[in-house]
Amino acid sequence: MTTPLAAKIAREYGTPALVIDMDRVENNIARVQRICDGAGVANRPHIKTHKSPLLARLQIEAGAKGITCQKLGEAEVMAEAGIDDILISYNLIGEEKMARLGALLRKINVTVAADNDVVIAGLSAAGRSAGRALPVVIECDTGRKRAGVETPAEVIALANQIKATKELTFAGLLMYPTESGWPEAQRFHDEALAGLRQLGLEPSIVSTGGSPNLKNVGQLKGATEHRPGTYIYNDRMQVAAGVASWDDCALHVYSTVVSRAAPDRGILDAGSKTLTADTGGLDGYGLILEHPQARIARFAEEHGFLDLTMSNTRPAVGDVVRIVPNHVCVVVNMSDEVVMVRGDEIVGILPVAARGKLR
Repeated sequence: MTTPLAAKIAREYGTPALVIDMDRVENNIARVQRICDGAGVANRPHIKTHKSPLLARLQIEAGAKGITCQKLGEAEVMAEAGIDDILISYNLIGEEKMARLGALLRKINVTVAADNDVVIAGLSAAGRSAGRALPVVIECDTGRKRAGVETPAEVIALANQIKATKELTFAGLLMYPTESGWPEAQRFHDEALAGLRQLGLEPSIVSTGGSPNLKNVGQLKGATEHRPGTYIYNDRMQVAAGVASWDDCALHVYSTVVSRAAPDRGILDAGSKTLTADTGGLDGYGLILEHPQARIARFAEEHGFLDLTMSNTRPAVGDVVRIVPNHVCVVVNMSDEVVMVRGDEIVGILPVAARGKLR
């Protein structure tokens, strides 16, 4: 069955369409701000999920101290929109990026992350071109085995390098503990802090991260801020992690059933170019709210293959269904715009202004 709102969106914008419920967005912003306030840490939301200056401003107006970006291009978009306090939580390398980073530092307050001596050596060029010291946080691997130094001793060595570079200033530590790894992160932090104090350094920032870690915010003694991102929209992964409910999922992909060639299968007009191939470790590629037992089993670029063998209800050709994606961040990055709604009313179109910023 197609809801009246779904019919209106299909008629005015076509499908597939990304639709955000602004009441849920605002509730999610307020809820997570309360969590951070209650834990006594600042909220520095990651914009990788929404990529929208308008939504970033809503987060800041609700109490966030600034924002986090993963790419320099995202930070440039946000700075152009008037956002001043930005943390780029990623290693930046190369002359082209240093020129852009220096230009950004001349305009706004920006902090960057680094986890090796090559990156730190290169960052000095940005500080030099800006005419002021660039704050640097050292990224620490506390269990995810992504970027980040693996030992407190490496923290001390890099902090000493930053201290000796006049174009840089040591700002603190950046962590993304696993959901169960906070005791280990605490030991890492405490050992690193002791070594930093021997150098005469005190971190002004100790940043933890992740929407799945919202249940752990405040557990790290010494943390000053948290960097959640996905919470503004939420998705199947956040529900599975126990940090959101289906009612907290603010973004739905509206998709039309375009084929029912057999009783137990069908085709959606949302394929891998819309929902992406990221399963997030879950079964299928999204939850269809109208038919929760149906599976989006596989994709072609423009085809979503429905497996209806376990579904008690089955859509008809022409039905417009609402899908909660597995991983909303990558879905948003596939679209130039999202439709904003409140209740059953369409209230506008929101550009995904920082999408596609690969560098």
